[in-house]
Amino acid sequence: MRIAGITLPNKRIEYALTAIYGIGLPRAQEILAEAKIDFGKKSDDLTDDEENAIRKVIEDYKIEGDLKRERSANIKRLRDIKSYRGLRHQRGLPARGQRTKTNARTLRGKKKTMGSGKRKVEKK
Repeated sequence: MRIAGITLPNKRIEYALTAIYGIGLPRAQEILAEAKIDFGKKSDDLTDDEENAIRKVIEDYKIEGDLKRERSANIKRLRDIKSYRGLRHQRGLPARGQRTKTNARTLRGKKKTMGSGKRKVEKK
């Protein structure tokens, strides 16, 4: 089954829908409740009518490309107005006040060990 250009894995449909960017477990359950589909059904066992019902409900949400474009536009706006958060995004640092002396590895990257700052004397 394909929705929004994504092939859903053959899992319970509530978990399969989370493969789509912008749909987490709570939203997937909300979508299935609105489409009146059993959460435990596998994605390959859905009928065409059920698939279309899911597609119709998902059309109301911003997902995949639209959502990614909107997020990047928001970050670009912050950079353009030179806000503090925009600068943090630009420098690849946490933007929400987390500490950076320790932790923040995800954003800051691999540790770079510094030397003492003194030049090493070459032995003769």
